[in-house]
Amino acid sequence: MSENHSRYKQLTRYLSADILKNKKDFSWRRIIIRCIKQPQHRYIFWWRIASYLYSTNSHFCKARARKMNYSLIRKYGIEIMLGAQIGEGIRLPHLTGIVVNPHCIIGQNVRIRQNTTIGIKVDEGTRRLVIGDNVDIGANCCIIGNDITIGHNVTIGAMSFINKNIPDNAVCYTEKSSKIIIKT
Repeated sequence: MSENHSRYKQLTRYLSADILKNKKDFSWRRIIIRCIKQPQHRYIFWWRIASYLYSTNSHFCKARARKMNYSLIRKYGIEIMLGAQIGEGIRLPHLTGIVVNPHCIIGQNVRIRQNTTIGIKVDEGTRRLVIGDNVDIGANCCIIGNDITIGHNVTIGAMSFINKNIPDNAVCYTEKSSKIIIKT
């Protein structure tokens, strides 16, 4: 019973940080009204509920969570897989084309912009992708690898390809060529 209660407290803390931005005390009424008035919060609300159900030991709850996640994928076009561990305060400014692998551990106050992929390279060996707290990931980024750690307070520029570890307090981007090549 204690484990279920602690998971429930964690769910309410995460929802408060994600949707109410910790400005007001948690209440289901406040959460639901905010989700009705601001549709961009609906995805993260339902994903948190599905993730909570998936973390239980009940086969029924896990099946229900998978069904909810599949519906979210179809409706919003975002594939944050169940099993991914995402800290409180996640921000998804544009709900388009985000893919997160279930082997990811993402810290607090992370901002992930549109068309970003965070995944593993192959299904063998160590499969762990850790993203620290206060990380800002630009649009159209691709973070791919089997054992990658991105530190705290990191900014990743738009259209970057990351396949190596990034230390704390860094700004990282992929240099692009300004050449435009047209072949006819």
